[in-house]
Order: sequence, then structure tokens, then C-alpha cells
Amino acid sequence: MSAMRSLALLTLTAALVGAAVTTTGADNRAFLGRWNLTGTGTDSNAVFWLELKEENGQLSGTFLNRGGSPVKLASVEVKGDELVFTTVAPEGRPGQTFRAKRKGAGLEGSTTAGEQTLAFTGTRPPSWPAANANATHSYGKPVELFDGKSLDTWNLQIPNRPSGWSIVDGAMTNEAKANNLVSKQTFKDFKIQAEYRIESGSNSGIYLRGRYELQVLDDFGKAPESHGHMAIYAWVAPRVNASKPATEWQVMEAVLVGNKVTVTLNGQKVHDNATIQAITGGALDANETQPGPIMLQGDHGKVWYRKVTVTPIVKAGT
Repeated sequence: MSAMRSLALLTLTAALVGAAVTTTGADNRAFLGRWNLTGTGTDSNAVFWLELKEENGQLSGTFLNRGGSPVKLASVEVKGDELVFTTVAPEGRPGQTFRAKRKGAGLEGSTTAGEQTLAFTGTRPPSWPAANANATHSYGKPVELFDGKSLDTWNLQIPNRPSGWSIVDGAMTNEAKANNLVSKQTFKDFKIQAEYRIESGSNSGIYLRGRYELQVLDDFGKAPESHGHMAIYAWVAPRVNASKPATEWQVMEAVLVGNKVTVTLNGQKVHDNATIQAITGGALDANETQPGPIMLQGDHGKVWYRKVTVTPIVKAGT
């Protein structure tokens, strides 16, 4: 073989290798970033969140399953045009593997758990416009979601299961493993005020737009953390622990504008125009720019709510 032919062959080989590296990199980049994942058909209540990063050529991922907190993935890779990732195995069970491909601007994929296959689609979270929860807003008429007498303003998250809620001494209270209450009315930007008390060791949650949980928890005297009372669950810890002891009535107020929220608990500011980073575990859907309901968790511990008032913002301040 002549030196010229050898040089030409070497140049061609290098070009092909370079093209392969570029293609692989492009495939990885197509999946990087954050995704809201939603089940299709009868699984439309399955809502997940995913973030993929690449550092020094290595992919890594964080995944929020249908409930709980975002956790690191056990493995993630791109095989050709397909993204494959697996969750960390729970004790005594295998991890769950998800597969997805790009479709237009989004994702389309599936996962199998036991004999059940769940199909899902993926969309990018919204790019939120600038907002200020602390601005001077124009408010509409307050909406009372509880009048002390009935549950008429609420639906059940799982309609074919018993409610598990009753009214005792003018407060809504739940039995063990009760349904979650979902307001019939939906809201976009608003102020919410609630009064409640919780049993010792118990917890609940107030979901804004049905997507972002403010944790309700008996954690009096403990250090603030991202799962504490009035945390933006698993994302942002409260600035201070403003909890009262269990069984005492507590008062919260939150102002939500876009993806910004200011929250006070028992008169102390625990979030100051904080950024809501993503949906939280248990979100009803991932349609983040749309109005959504208020959801009260009843499937955890014992809680009493005697006031839930939502005042819509008709014009947000700047």
C-alpha cells in the first residue's frame, strides 16, 4: 500500500470516528435537561420528573417517581436513538427501567412494572416569566373551600374509593388512609390561607395548583429541612421552623405567582419569594402553566382543617 493511500485511509478512518463521536454526543444532548413525564390513556395520573446531566462524557440523572423525593438514578445511557434509565432498586425488589425516544420537541416512551406496561410522554418544563410573589397584587373575591358544615366544594382524588373524611366540631378530619381532597374549583395565581392542626407524629400536605406540595408536618423544635413543615416538599426547606406543638391550631398563608411563592407559618415568613423548582411527588398533573386545584392530603396521618380560603389574583404586581 502506498504512503499516499495509507494517509488517505487514515484520514477517512479518523473522519468516521470523529463523526461517530459527534453523533453520540448529539444524541446525549437531545435528552439532557429537565423533563415532565406523564402517563398516557388510563395511566394519565402517573406523573414523573426527570433531569439528565453530562459531565466529562458521563451521563447522570435524577428522577422523581410518582411520589416521594427526587433521587439519583442507578444507571442512565443513550443507546442509538433511545434513552434507557433505571431507578435504584428498593429493598427486595429490582429497579424499574424506563425507555424513551425523542418525538418532535418531546419524548415518547414506556416502562414495565411486573406485567403492566405504562406508556408515557415527556415535555420540557415551562420557561416562567419574571414574577414577584411579594409585589402588590390586585385580588378578586375570596373563595371559601370549607364552610364548617360540608365537603361540597371538594372532589376525591380517587373517586372509586371511600372518602375517609368527616366533619367534627366544625373541622374536616380524616381517618387512616383516607382519600385526598381535591377542590372542584381551580386557581392560577392566588393567596391561600389555611388553619389546621395535626396529631402527634402526623403529616399532611397542601398542594398548590395540585402540583406543588407545601408539607404539613409535626416537627416542632426540629431543624428546618426540605421535608419539614411548610417545605416545598423535597425541593426547598423553610427558612425557619415556625411549627407549633402537635394538636395546636396553626395558621399558614401562601402567595403564589407563576413559579414564585412567599409563605408565612404562624406569623413567621418561611419562604420569601422562593422559586418552585419543579413539580413535587404526588402531583396531579404536569400542566404547570394551567390553573389547578388545591389538594389536601388525607392518606397520611391524622389532620384537622377548619379553614381553607383561596383569594384569586386578578392582576399580579411587579
